[in-house]
Amino acid sequence: MSTVESVSVPAVESADVPVISHWIDGAERPSSSGRTAPVFNPATGAVQARVALADEAEIAEAIASAQRGFAVWSSYSMAKRQGVLFAFRELLNARKGELAAIITAEHGKVLSDAMGEILRGQEVVELATGFPHLLKGAFSENASTGIDVYSLKQPLGVVGIISPFNFPAMVPMWFFPIAIAAGNAAIVKPSEKDPSASLWLAKLWKEAGLPDGVFTVLQGDKLAVDGLLNSPDVQSISFVGSTPIAQYIYETASRNGKRVQALGGAKNHMLVLPDADLDLVADQAVNAGYGAAGERCMAISVVLAVEPVADELIGKISERIAKLKIGNGAGIDGVEPDMGPLITDIHRDKVTSYVDIAEADGAKIVVDGRGYTVEGHEDGFFFGPTLIDDIPTTSRAYQEEIFGPVLSVVRVQSYDEGLELINSGQFGNGTAIFTNDGGAARRFQNEVQVGMIGINVPIPVPVAYHSFGGWKASLFGDAKAYGVHGFDFFTREKAITSRWLDPATHGGINLGFPQNT
Repeated sequence: MSTVESVSVPAVESADVPVISHWIDGAERPSSSGRTAPVFNPATGAVQARVALADEAEIAEAIASAQRGFAVWSSYSMAKRQGVLFAFRELLNARKGELAAIITAEHGKVLSDAMGEILRGQEVVELATGFPHLLKGAFSENASTGIDVYSLKQPLGVVGIISPFNFPAMVPMWFFPIAIAAGNAAIVKPSEKDPSASLWLAKLWKEAGLPDGVFTVLQGDKLAVDGLLNSPDVQSISFVGSTPIAQYIYETASRNGKRVQALGGAKNHMLVLPDADLDLVADQAVNAGYGAAGERCMAISVVLAVEPVADELIGKISERIAKLKIGNGAGIDGVEPDMGPLITDIHRDKVTSYVDIAEADGAKIVVDGRGYTVEGHEDGFFFGPTLIDDIPTTSRAYQEEIFGPVLSVVRVQSYDEGLELINSGQFGNGTAIFTNDGGAARRFQNEVQVGMIGINVPIPVPVAYHSFGGWKASLFGDAKAYGVHGFDFFTREKAITSRWLDPATHGGINLGFPQNT
């Protein structure tokens, strides 16, 4: 997943670009820190805005506002909270097109991809509207003579959500609907690269009737991240990003006594058995490898082709790549491309460097996306779909997460060899097997050491009532995102043991019928 990067600033920049502000206490809060970062249009390379970078005073202000919001919101009845969530759901459904346009303008992904991420996030909103059922405690009557034991689930307080650039709406929505439904106040720290989606969502919450301070947007960089990690008033941290940053988040927040769910990076493999439908495999490899320009943690980046299918499969994938249209994600005259640009020029250059590494290590570059340009958008951050064959498994380009439209093929001789390559990797986020053999698929799901598995499904992101998260270096902390894991993460349980004395034998009010004496 994404990392926090610096971004280059063009030599010429308009002096009147807008500054994207925080959202604190139910209103936009202009920053007085004097620090900003550029927000690019990835399709043109132009700076379209600047985003505020919070200082210590603004971080403290955001946390204090969230504490006040929590005091109000946590006292709301479940019925009243549920009404606000339903209102938010309806507003989001009616106006999701606005949000998709914002995402495309700042991230660069095509509009249909942007809409797709909103719809997946909305699944979690819909799950959260049914929260009373998931916040029920348990009751054991007469656990001992005259003694009852029961449990309550209560909110944590102020919770922090640190979001990556690749899904500026969906990833925050993995966390904040459940956190808010459970009675918490949420502070979202979006990526500096595409900060406007969270601000738009904040305004929607306000319209839905959420009290001020319950949803806060804190714009910023590492200073804001560390402010949330180190504040004693922030009870938990939810994070999605690269593995090194996830590990830093986990270690720092845990050391400060917080709950942490930190989802890290990935290197997802697709194992293709010789009996698979290769046309289906090629279609899905292209979708999973090049969709969203490969900037997603569930992208397939390695195809493990069990021989003798590699040559035929590479031919089919190459044919499909040749038909892909790359351009401005917003489209031209209502016609949308298949793939948009990468998020920044620095990230594009990083992806380029990995292809250089693969080539230097002896891999064959079948389709080369380096130096790709789009007519009329020559300054955009484009990188063409890239297909690599015979990449050595010792190459950094094989072992590390590239986070771009680069698909590598590794030829293996058997199921067992392919399985060993998957299981020996440092990551364990997602994987897939393509086969028509049910026995092989069942064996794979039991033997592979990965948290999310697809069987003839290339991107196995679970639906909202299950939970999202990987194994090994892809997840730090015990709690996955959303689903039952989410409700457990954002609540604390109290167990109460109670005994009430019988007034008939121990004094107190006599509740019997009056009698004439």
